[in-house]
Amino acid sequence: MVPENIKNIYVNTILPKFLEEGKYANRYQVPRLEKVVINMGVGIAGDRDDLKALAEDLANITGQRPVTTLAKKSISNFKLREKMPIGLKVTLRGQQMYDFLERLICTALPCIRDFRGVSETSFDGRGNFSLGLEEQTIFPEINPDRVKRTQGMDISIITTAQTNEEAKELLTLFGMPFAVKN
Repeated sequence: MVPENIKNIYVNTILPKFLEEGKYANRYQVPRLEKVVINMGVGIAGDRDDLKALAEDLANITGQRPVTTLAKKSISNFKLREKMPIGLKVTLRGQQMYDFLERLICTALPCIRDFRGVSETSFDGRGNFSLGLEEQTIFPEINPDRVKRTQGMDISIITTAQTNEEAKELLTLFGMPFAVKN
C-alpha cells in the first residue's frame, strides 16, 4: 500500500475536519502551509570547497538549488568581511514543499538517534514552527560516506494559522511527531 501524499492528506482529511468543527466559515480561512525555509549557517567563511559540497547536499535534500547568503558587515574577530559567503538557504513552496515535509516527517525524523519528538515550544506566537537538525545525514538522499563535514540546518515551517494552537493542530494532523509532556 502506497502512503498518502501530504497534500492529499490536507485536502481529504484536514480541510474537512477543520470545516466540520465550525470554527471557519469557508475553506480559505482554514490554516494551511505557506512555505518551508531551510537555512544552513556554514560557520566557516570563505571556504569555497566546503560551501560547494554543502550546497550540493542541500540541493539533493530539497530538490532545489540553494541561494548563498552573504555577510552583511565585517567582523574582524570572526575574520569575516562584508559580502563573504557564510550560509545557504532554500525556500520551498507548492509540491516541493509537500514532498520535503513528507520526507522530513516520515523518513528523516525517525532516523534520529534517541528521538522523542520535536519540541512544542518552537512556535513563534504567530503560527510558525521552527526546528533545528544537527546533521544532514539523516536524510536518505545523502550518502554518509561522501560527507566531508557534518552540518546542521534550521527548518522553518510557515503557516497561515493565526495562533500557535491552530498551527500545532495543523502540523499534528500532518503527522509531525511532537514530544509528549511528562
